[in-house]
Amino acid sequence: MSVRVRRIYDPPEPDDGLRVLVDRLWPRGVAKDAAHVDKWPKGLTPSTELRRWFHSDEGSYAEFRGRYEAELGAPEAAELLDGLRESVRKGPVTLLTASKKPEQSHASVLAELLEG
Repeated sequence: MSVRVRRIYDPPEPDDGLRVLVDRLWPRGVAKDAAHVDKWPKGLTPSTELRRWFHSDEGSYAEFRGRYEAELGAPEAAELLDGLRESVRKGPVTLLTASKKPEQSHASVLAELLEG
């Protein structure tokens, strides 16, 4: 199946499939009804501490990825990840983020885990 990452600010497309917001906070300037978000599993997002650490430019993306994958091993996150994997088996899933660099964000880590 197909998993892709897009910015929430991009308009929805017909082939998006299930649209999942993977940010802990609702993106600024985006109306909830216009975003067409189907799911918002906040438990899959990086912890506040990890986000702050990563955005402080203290560590590398590789280190962020390792720390984030460790957080995804927690019971709640693992359960949500399994549920999202089930959705991927049923059809296309688009992970939505407000990140300016989605290719170097938690959303891309999730996409790789879901496809693997």
